[in-house]
Amino acid sequence: MKTDTTKFTVRINPEHARKLVYIADYYGRSQNGQISWLIKQCITEFEKEHGKIELEDA
Repeated sequence: MKTDTTKFTVRINPEHARKLVYIADYYGRSQNGQISWLIKQCITEFEKEHGKIELEDA
């Protein structure tokens, strides 16, 4: 099954992992959904400060 997503492994502190689960549950998201949301927020904030990131097609 091919999807339009990329998989990668993240290593984090166990306490941070437990807190991430708590926050994801609070907002009704899965852990993956919470991480995806955080990444989108990071990109949005970066682009707000530095301008849109233009990527060349791979």
